[in-house]
Amino acid sequence: MTAAVSGKVNFDPEQLREKYREERDKRIRADGNDQYIEVTGDFSHYIDDPYVEPGFERDAIQTQVGVLIIGGGFGGMLAAARLRDTGIHDLLIVEKGGDFGGTWYWNRYPGARCDTESHAYSYYFSDELLKEWTWSERYPGHAEIRRYMNFVADKFDLKKDILFNHKVTSAQYNEDKVCWKITTNNKINFRSKFLITAVGCLSNANIPKIKGLENFKGKYYHTGNWPKNDVSFVGKKVGQIGTGSTGIQAVPVIAEEAKHLTVFQRTANYSVPARNKPLTENFKIHVKERFKYYRELLKKTPNGHPFEISDRLVANVQEQEMQEIYEKAWEKGGLQFRGSFSDLVTNEEANKTASDFIKNKINETVSNKKFAAILSDIDHPYAGKRPPIDTNYFETYNRDNINLVDLRSNPITHIDEKGIQTEKEHFDLDIIVFATGYDAMTGPLLNMNIIGKNNFKLQEAWKEGPKTFLGLQVPGFPNMFTITGPGSPSVLTNMPIAIEQHVEWIRDCIDFMNKKEYSTIETDAKSAEEWGNEVNNVANKTLLPTVKHSWYMGANIPGKPQVFMPYAGGLPRYRDVCENIKNNNYKEFSLN
Repeated sequence: MTAAVSGKVNFDPEQLREKYREERDKRIRADGNDQYIEVTGDFSHYIDDPYVEPGFERDAIQTQVGVLIIGGGFGGMLAAARLRDTGIHDLLIVEKGGDFGGTWYWNRYPGARCDTESHAYSYYFSDELLKEWTWSERYPGHAEIRRYMNFVADKFDLKKDILFNHKVTSAQYNEDKVCWKITTNNKINFRSKFLITAVGCLSNANIPKIKGLENFKGKYYHTGNWPKNDVSFVGKKVGQIGTGSTGIQAVPVIAEEAKHLTVFQRTANYSVPARNKPLTENFKIHVKERFKYYRELLKKTPNGHPFEISDRLVANVQEQEMQEIYEKAWEKGGLQFRGSFSDLVTNEEANKTASDFIKNKINETVSNKKFAAILSDIDHPYAGKRPPIDTNYFETYNRDNINLVDLRSNPITHIDEKGIQTEKEHFDLDIIVFATGYDAMTGPLLNMNIIGKNNFKLQEAWKEGPKTFLGLQVPGFPNMFTITGPGSPSVLTNMPIAIEQHVEWIRDCIDFMNKKEYSTIETDAKSAEEWGNEVNNVANKTLLPTVKHSWYMGANIPGKPQVFMPYAGGLPRYRDVCENIKNNNYKEFSLN
């Protein structure tokens, strides 16, 4: 939950940190980054695009532009469309994939589906678009989302301004020429006055380095780079490693088809039923008739979702009423469950009531008591990590063709030709699915070799954790804007709504600069430090930083600085800060 928070909290943050630090320490391995595979050689296909025809080539459209946008997902598409609103047409999107989609271009694994309701997982800047597009389900699947994004691209004629199949390998600022030089994997160079990164927060897949993987004679896949052709699990013995959001979505689908599925779980997770279903005609009409209402609702809710978070406290209701509230939210399904009470992420005792409720549901649902115990052995507060929603995830463990392995008590030692060996037993497998997550938020930016003034590398600037002002700019990197960068609400919100707010602010800023004939805009170290303190102060009023194995903290990546990266104060509060700066003519920045 991402409600803005204020005032005192009735728990000891340091005591909680110590509690979860102990759990994290159990997971820390001495081999550090060596536990992950370098995606070269036999594993280089994990960074290749499986959806584009072999041999695809395209010449550079142009070598010099006013604005270069990296990424053709929700952020990059919107940036191009909204910049045109101010008369800026000298722009180009560079996208490593072969089509629009961003995260959804790559994430095509079984069960891949959005966890935001479809009528909210949309652009709201265009009345026409809202009237013309109609979603089919409560929670759209990956294929429908890609159709939506191509519909948007066609409507706003975005294809003329994008260069597909070009991965940015470096971006360096030239102080003398006051421009960015961007190089792609095809050795094509671009120069631009402004650089906008729209690379997403979850686009850099992690492949675990497990001894012997190269010897495996079967097939293996990562959920973040699924093959173009459907993978058949019929008659196959499948092993899936990972039970985060993607893993929870994939398990039920794989189990329905596979001869047998073994799930390898390190960290047990909460999940609430999605209750996905086709949208009724009445609801479709309702959304189109009330899109202005939803536009305002999405702007004022802390997490950008189409529901308000209750202002009631757990302590102010009786036990029976509390259980009825949770039961009603469980039956309704979706992320709204975390909005049942206002203090679920600020009060440990309040959170425990929600956590216990879900754990009880797991134990009621899963008939195999051994599996139920493993699945409900959750070591963090509910919504301390991004809470998944699912379709028959826990119910799937009642099937005859599924097994569950607790990696905390029975860790993987190696992979051999026939499958996975743990400390206690061997599992013969035909297919291994890695649902092992991403190097979140900073990973996509750090992998592009971005160099600012005085040859200052972003890797160096962020060696102790990301330092930004508002998640929009980095000191030492003039004219570079980071859409939903670390230090912004980003992953704690409905992403399209957070993206719209960022893009509109960036558009207005560039328009202001052009009208006033400013050449550069840059934040400074003091502003970034002060904003970093604000991000930490707000987060520390919640339970979120206590989850020491969370990717919000970067804890899933060995050696990554342990810093809480998103802003937990809510979208309205964040928007007010940004608007005040805009109304003050960006005086908090250095303009030249």
